[in-house]
Amino acid sequence: MKRCWCIPPEQNAAFVAAMEDVLAVYSRPYNANMPVICMDEKPVQFFASARKSIRSRDGRIEYEDNEYIRNGTAAIFMFTEPLGGWRYANAKEHRTRKDWAKQIEWLLTKQYPHAQKVVIVMDNLNTHTIASLYQTFEPKYAFELANRLEIHFTPKHGSWLDIAEIELSALGRQCIGSQRIPDIKTLQALLVPWCKNRNYKQRGVDWQFTLEDARVKLKHLYPVINI
Repeated sequence: MKRCWCIPPEQNAAFVAAMEDVLAVYSRPYNANMPVICMDEKPVQFFASARKSIRSRDGRIEYEDNEYIRNGTAAIFMFTEPLGGWRYANAKEHRTRKDWAKQIEWLLTKQYPHAQKVVIVMDNLNTHTIASLYQTFEPKYAFELANRLEIHFTPKHGSWLDIAEIELSALGRQCIGSQRIPDIKTLQALLVPWCKNRNYKQRGVDWQFTLEDARVKLKHLYPVINI
């Protein structure tokens, strides 16, 4: 059996610097005026059934033909505030610079309109930049949005440091699973109640890996300093 994993290179200063930065952010106390938000994306492929499924007489089992039709793709944008027990998942047809910028606009203007700054942790994709805001909105508005962001990037090969990835994992197990999803409308109809249910139950992530833990358990990643 094999498991895929992001294995960082040993003695890598760039990895360590980004990791310690993110861990320092996670150690901050709750501040409603500067909420810490984690963001990640997940591609989804749509499959439509080639034939209508049938149910057993007692209705307990659904029989699905193993033939399917590829029906395009989409992307799920996931935002979560670990200390607030909140998450939001939204499906879009693409995950371009403009798609990301519009999701950030929603986050700042609809979800956190009164926060002084929104502290966001995410991976360092080429779409996750302030430039994407300027590519999408007028300069004055892009500047206003950018000025309310405090961005922290997870290191390359360090996606496990993004708590939004944990939420996406839970989404995969609890909501999407292995079922066939034929289109974006069906996907969105699954995402909305899942988020509402987890938010209502105040499901959070108990992050316990600290900066001090990293310096001991991941010591092999730190550069060797010869004085």
